[in-house]
Amino acid sequence: MNTQSTFDVVVVGGGPAGATAAQTLAAQGRSVLMIDRDGRIKPCGGAIPPRLIRDFAIPDELLVAKARSARMVAPSGKRVDIPIEDGFVGMVDREVFDEWLRRRAVDSGAVRRNGTFEKLTRDDDGVSVVHFRSRQGDTEMASRVRARAVIGADGARSEVARQAVTGGDPMPCVFAYHEIVRRPAHLPEGYDPTRCDVVYDGRLSPDFYGWVFPHGDTLSIGTGSADKGFSLRTATAALRESSGMAGAETVRREGAPLPMKPLARWDNGRDVVLAGDAAGVVAPASGEGIYYAMYGGQLAAEAVGEYLQTGQAAALRQARKRFMRAHGTVFRVLGIMQWFWYGNDRRRERFVKICEDVDVQRLTFESYMNKQLARRSPMAHVRIFFKDMAHLLGLARV
Repeated sequence: MNTQSTFDVVVVGGGPAGATAAQTLAAQGRSVLMIDRDGRIKPCGGAIPPRLIRDFAIPDELLVAKARSARMVAPSGKRVDIPIEDGFVGMVDREVFDEWLRRRAVDSGAVRRNGTFEKLTRDDDGVSVVHFRSRQGDTEMASRVRARAVIGADGARSEVARQAVTGGDPMPCVFAYHEIVRRPAHLPEGYDPTRCDVVYDGRLSPDFYGWVFPHGDTLSIGTGSADKGFSLRTATAALRESSGMAGAETVRREGAPLPMKPLARWDNGRDVVLAGDAAGVVAPASGEGIYYAMYGGQLAAEAVGEYLQTGQAAALRQARKRFMRAHGTVFRVLGIMQWFWYGNDRRRERFVKICEDVDVQRLTFESYMNKQLARRSPMAHVRIFFKDMAHLLGLARV
């Protein structure tokens, strides 16, 4: 490829956001180049809700496990088991899942290149030029292509965002780390391959949580924190020990930054728009990102499609507007929850206590599974409000 190659769209990044954007545009008949770093796997618990499975036609064979309950563990060791009524949460291995999404994009007509994005420039006619380094066999080469539009889906430390979008650098992030371990032949007592364990304990994270998620023959065990002095590896080792997985074979280790909130702007007002972690769409409190990345990738593709059709750069702003209209309230609520309930172990203890409440359980999972705030049973919301106030004021027993 050289500067004479011109694509309607160049998508930088082939994770869930980038692959979804590439597939959406290629299926519409647009010429699409997807550039992705070879061998990149993001640390992730791998949970995908039914809404994602349904909206993005994910085949059942990609689900390495189906979680039918969640266990919340308090600093004291208190456990609250929450059943997932009338359904399940799918679990995926990101190494396999992301590659399947990339292949689907290619099957839809996108061109795929393994490479590392370097910079954006412009030709004399004002068209963007995407510079990247690619490898063919043992030979590394500099490449560049022209793009009528660019989608930056290159992660939380997005170089596209830094170079092209106002406010795109630096993005405030937390750091996540996990270890994929082989499920041992002799399982610890009480282990349930259909249960996700979420552990709220300041020893495992001063501002987030630790997790043990089933992946069929493997497990994802990890934690995260914005505290740069906190040792995620040490905390993960402690979590493996407490969960009975200290001696399990380690398949791989992965770490990466996660954005803390959506960026105030996702486009450059001309021909670039962001998606996924590059746009900051990881849910606070839960750390969930796959659904929001894919939805954001779809919105970015729709905005770019409208821009290519009309020539109106204002269309690019619609990606963020539509996302925040659908999920902005949820992100704000989750941000407040994380700030307050994860602040110290006393509050974490009360948070897990709240999770015993049936109303909380039902409304939480209804919102999570469908990706919208549960609106049925108004009295349940009223009851939850007063119970929360009792805990906030210290009037409820822990």
